[in-house]
Amino acid sequence: MVKLRKFAAYQNLERPYTRISKYTKKNFVRGGFPALKIIKFDMGTPQKQYNTLLVLNSLEAMNIRQNALESARMTSNRLLEKTLGKEYHLRVKVYPFHVLRENALASGAGADRLSTGMKLAYGKPVGSAARVREGQTLIELRLDKANLKVGREALSRAGKKFPCSCKIVLQ
Repeated sequence: MVKLRKFAAYQNLERPYTRISKYTKKNFVRGGFPALKIIKFDMGTPQKQYNTLLVLNSLEAMNIRQNALESARMTSNRLLEKTLGKEYHLRVKVYPFHVLRENALASGAGADRLSTGMKLAYGKPVGSAARVREGQTLIELRLDKANLKVGREALSRAGKKFPCSCKIVLQ
């Protein structure tokens, strides 16, 4: 298994990676979309009516990798499930559409036979990320007013998993 690169390599919001060639056969995205690591986007009991809405908003515009989204979802859902049972509705509001690519270069002895260097260096898909704007809602939590303290704690734990600073807003 290949080790994950540092997030700084993918952090900035740049133009989405698209292959543009004078030959139309090479204009497609090779390799397809990588497997999604986020298992669920809705947790708890969504059918019930709740009287409180908490949202976790991003304070910066950047890419957020899918493993950070899954980690935040698992952390907050675990706390809510232990304390509240199923009396909440947690929803991840962003989807990782942006494909992250890497041109893996071989180094060391015999590397000249394994690598083409920067020739045809479009890269293979290594993961995906959600493109997030400043002030965009990342996670939404609906619950009863009596459980507000637990909900704030769950969202603050989720916010620590993201590479950007986040703010919890009561709506």
